[in-house]
Amino acid sequence: MTNLLTSLSSSVQTSPNFWLDPKKGVQYLVAVQTPQYRVPSLDALNATPLTAHTAGQQQLLGNLAAISRAAMPTNITHYNVAPTYDVQVNVDGTDLGSVSAGVSKIVKNVEPKLPRGSTIQVIGQAQSMNASFSGLEMGLLFAVLLVYLVMVVNFQSWLDPLIILTALPGAIAGIAWMLFLSGTRLSVPALMGAMMTVGVATANSILLVTFANERRAEGLAPLAAAMLAGKTRLRPVMMTALAMIVGMLPMALSLGEGGEQNAPLGRAVIGGLLLATVSTLFFVPAMYSVMRKGETP
Repeated sequence: MTNLLTSLSSSVQTSPNFWLDPKKGVQYLVAVQTPQYRVPSLDALNATPLTAHTAGQQQLLGNLAAISRAAMPTNITHYNVAPTYDVQVNVDGTDLGSVSAGVSKIVKNVEPKLPRGSTIQVIGQAQSMNASFSGLEMGLLFAVLLVYLVMVVNFQSWLDPLIILTALPGAIAGIAWMLFLSGTRLSVPALMGAMMTVGVATANSILLVTFANERRAEGLAPLAAAMLAGKTRLRPVMMTALAMIVGMLPMALSLGEGGEQNAPLGRAVIGGLLLATVSTLFFVPAMYSVMRKGETP
């Protein structure tokens, strides 16, 4: 408090003084301040001379103001202009998502008891994490919708893209099971891996449905075309999935220093592709034969 009073009350300024830079033509405000070692006590601070603006008469600070010691916060913070009381929470031995969920539960219980006009807002890394999750979830949904619309234009059909996307529930289930079995928390890298899995699973399903459509155009029934597509496209689909899985294996094992940061991405891709491949080879042909049943080439 003494330092604050010294900084504010010991400034001696007769009138606003400015220094004009002759080269740049810019005015700089000039303020005069008594060095802190010159005011070691309240008596010395009271004896600080002040000059009046008009007549040039000097007065002592003690004649114009009452100075006393008081207790006040050493650090005053603001958020969106409003004054705040900061409560710091650190993460130790657990993940940020669990801590954020626990803090949110506490905040939800405390908010009804707050005085009128007071609010609680969780900021920091938890706020960034929630914003990232929301953005990636919306991005994943938008990616699926965009892929569907692009395939509609490519296939000139609303049904074929829907059949292709039936492989995605298997991919999502594989991601969830792999993260659960490996004890990995849902994170931003895991969601990025989910987006990669959606792309690969969709590409494999396109191969199968395209081949089935070609066989139907030759006169085969939907069931026969679907079975032939699953049999013929088995090797390309398996090669694509295995190449991706093998490539992600070192990342999933978190080998090397700092590898645990990207391990969720590799595990999500591996788990998603394992079940997505099964869905592509078995479930997608079954859905093709059911949805195309009774149609003529």
